[in-house]
Amino acid sequence: MSFKIAIIGAGSVGFTKKLFTDLLCVPEFRDIEVALTDISQHNLDMIRAILDKIVEANGFPVKVTAHTDRRRALEGAKYIISCVRVGGLEAYADDIRIPLKYGIDQCVGDTICAGGILYGQRNIPVILDFCKDVREVAAPGAKFLNYANPMAMNTWAAIEYGKVDTVGLCHGVQHGAEQIAEILGAKSPAELDYICSGINHQTWFIDLRLNGRKIGKEELVAAFEAHPVFSQQEKLRIDVLKRFGVYSTESNGHLSEYLPWYRKRPEEIARWIDMSDWIHGETGGYLRHSTETRNWFETEFPQFLASADKPIDPAKRSNEHASHILEALETGRVYRGHFNVKNNGVISNLPADAIIESPGFVDRFGINMVSGITLPEACAATCMASINVQRMSVHAAVTGDIDLLKLAVLHDPLVGAVATPEEVWQMVDEMVVAQARWLPQYSNAVPAAKERLAKSSVKTRDWAGAARRNVRSIEELRAEKSALKKAV
Repeated sequence: MSFKIAIIGAGSVGFTKKLFTDLLCVPEFRDIEVALTDISQHNLDMIRAILDKIVEANGFPVKVTAHTDRRRALEGAKYIISCVRVGGLEAYADDIRIPLKYGIDQCVGDTICAGGILYGQRNIPVILDFCKDVREVAAPGAKFLNYANPMAMNTWAAIEYGKVDTVGLCHGVQHGAEQIAEILGAKSPAELDYICSGINHQTWFIDLRLNGRKIGKEELVAAFEAHPVFSQQEKLRIDVLKRFGVYSTESNGHLSEYLPWYRKRPEEIARWIDMSDWIHGETGGYLRHSTETRNWFETEFPQFLASADKPIDPAKRSNEHASHILEALETGRVYRGHFNVKNNGVISNLPADAIIESPGFVDRFGINMVSGITLPEACAATCMASINVQRMSVHAAVTGDIDLLKLAVLHDPLVGAVATPEEVWQMVDEMVVAQARWLPQYSNAVPAAKERLAKSSVKTRDWAGAARRNVRSIEELRAEKSALKKAV
């Protein structure tokens, strides 16, 4: 088979390498073209060098090209994969820092909450530019696979306003299933069958079968509480499981910021999180992790490049959806996964326009969703709170309506549990002014926002958060990795 795949934001080096090696695990895909594009020539050069070494080591005829000109990369592409982070770590730091001044403590801040909403405001205009290019220069009927967060908002904008065939992809469901398989003593995650449905990062395991045997709430709670690691790392998720009756796919830290109950009082946060790793609830945990990962990669690039000189092992293909979807579409080998698409009745008790994440099957005919799913009422209610915020956020991002943006932030569950309307209005003004260079749709609103900030009497505080860790140096990371090797 010979076709072209374009990867936008290919400078996300580690993730792009994973996607690329996954694709080459499909025998029919070893004669394709992969076109990389990124705004950073430096990152593009790094990932191009790594992929070229993989191709050379394996002797495949796959063609790799790299372009800072996005349209050139997209020309004739049948599939387009996006993994962009608009504004990079600089803008992301503001997503965490500014809300902390108003008492809003986020672990990740890339889905909803104040940080996730502003992240969407930066991403959506760029996503719509991608869609314009796809319509104009990609292959007819090209499919857009979005990996970028905020997943639901980006996918919503691409479908409703970009008018491109789009599916959103995430790995939260797979990771949650691996946890459940482990606590139940399965020899392999393949022994666990499940139906998982909801919205991205708020998906719920509504039916679980281990080797055909149905697993109920009580057995699941007991298994999690008996696990020596998860019982400590997933305290909040276990509490939600006890109250809702079903387990959430999302990590302890992620889930904590989508709900209004667990992060609203600083003195209570430590009760529900675990500091053994960023993903379990640390303040600004993903920002710290991303910063350390970038610094580590920049320093250790020669080692990363050297490690690319190895044969690809199909047995180590990851469970990221992209390569499996493309394999099913091109070969007809059926793939079952969980995909982010417009609802249109798939989940009976969520709105038709919402972007849901739910089971589907892929073959030559496309992505075929399993319809007629009804969520437990508490799960649907929690999803609805986020959907309403997502809808307003998407429409604000497209229209540049700062008042609608403020209303979206006001209706966010955690923001609303912590901040007053006056604080929300000032916080949004401050974030829009700080990130103005990435928010062209709000250019006319920035001068008035600056004036309001100059006159505001709303008090803020200098607060690092309830559970903050400092970014570790390269030397500290080396020492930690060395200690772990010795322990093993």
